[in-house]
Amino acid sequence: MSRWPLPEPMQRALKLAHQAALAGEVPIAAVLTQQGRIVAEAHNSPRLSHDPTAHAEINVIRAAASQLRQERLEDCDLWVTLEPCAMCAGAIAHARIARLYYAASDPKGGAVEHGARVFDQKQCLHVPEIYAGLGEEEAAGLLRSFFAQRR
Repeated sequence: MSRWPLPEPMQRALKLAHQAALAGEVPIAAVLTQQGRIVAEAHNSPRLSHDPTAHAEINVIRAAASQLRQERLEDCDLWVTLEPCAMCAGAIAHARIARLYYAASDPKGGAVEHGARVFDQKQCLHVPEIYAGLGEEEAAGLLRSFFAQRR
């Protein structure tokens, strides 16, 4: 557990990740805020929706863009329980999200500090401020537990 209380959006994302696990989805969730107010929240749902692109980040970006009636989320923050993959990092760049906060790193599938490092590419159209490690222990533990139960 963290030495300091986690920000409310990350606490909410972790609760949503638990809900995803209960639904049989990989326990990853995201919350999008604007000026500190939650605009949208979502968890992974590829299995439930039969959609391989239904990652938490994609789901929350779509919901927020619809809610705010705009395709650019320039003044918004994204809180997610796992380092985004290349697809999600690309969506974050295209949405022009201001700040990205994520809990656990993902050496296997992540694309922010690992793998493709999408935001380090010169072709990347926008780079958010990035903050990693908020709630890392809880998020990583939830993922380990989820996959251990399936082995």
